[in-house]
Amino acid sequence: MSITRRAIGAGLAAAALAPLSRHAAAAQPPATAQAPAYFRYRVGDMQVTAINDGMAYRSLDGFVPNAPPGALQQAMADNFLPADRFPVTFTTLVVNTGGKLVLIDTGNGDLGAPTSGTWMTNFRAAGFDPANVDVLLFSHFHGDHINGARLKDGTARFPQAEIMVPAAEWDFWTSDDKRASAPDRLKGTFDNVRRVFGPVAANVTRYDWDKEVLPGITSIRADGHTPGHTCFALVSGTGKLMVMSDTTNNTQIFARNPDWSAVFDQDADTARATRRRMLDLAATERMQVSFYHAPFPATGHIVRAGNGYDLVPLMWTPAT
Repeated sequence: MSITRRAIGAGLAAAALAPLSRHAAAAQPPATAQAPAYFRYRVGDMQVTAINDGMAYRSLDGFVPNAPPGALQQAMADNFLPADRFPVTFTTLVVNTGGKLVLIDTGNGDLGAPTSGTWMTNFRAAGFDPANVDVLLFSHFHGDHINGARLKDGTARFPQAEIMVPAAEWDFWTSDDKRASAPDRLKGTFDNVRRVFGPVAANVTRYDWDKEVLPGITSIRADGHTPGHTCFALVSGTGKLMVMSDTTNNTQIFARNPDWSAVFDQDADTARATRRRMLDLAATERMQVSFYHAPFPATGHIVRAGNGYDLVPLMWTPAT
């Protein structure tokens, strides 16, 4: 039996007109929350756990300043995304290297949007304890990446952990001169960096690009989004993972349109060049990738697609 568009339309119309009373006596009401969101996979001998921190919505107005008129709206429709707002998801990584438990970024903490801030619940559900974290490894200093390290009341969430940050990022955001000359829209980021790192500034470890910052983890220059924005190459045995951080925002939009710039990109021209370089590297090397803002669990492989790229999601498996 063939199904026609007319038949589908008729079925939808009938469903819309059907009385709701037959559902009123359901034995169990609809659930109001998702299950804890974490996902484990292997990179050689390392175990990586993606920890979701919910999501937030941004207005489409001005979100992609260099997109041709109407192009962003069309891309949103083509990818079955909302017509009136841009969804931004947040996914950090916990890396068990075998010798250390490493967090790559820490989420929004208790300063996120109403639909984010679920990180600690998911972290604990995955079996982790903040007291056991050895290293906080930061990619850059936007609030959604660092606020989870210190609550708004000043409490440090991982008091035993070593803090490692990109030297170029530190030098920019802790500079009084840079803050004084920055546009008003960036001054809040300067102040937030001082809030999070100020109490421990003397003990923060600054790392350079293109160095093995921890065994099996190498920092990769990826500036443009911010002055010190960093990606990480995880290599163990035959396993390779490129942690893309914020090289793209939503991959459905920015990997497929790599020359578009999000409003968050501080140096748009450099960010675009970095995006193409990193996506092309991942496609050429056939490396697994992880993104901070891709749909959860935010990992897979990059393939070339026309003038852009696509993320091929990693297939879910019940065991790592």
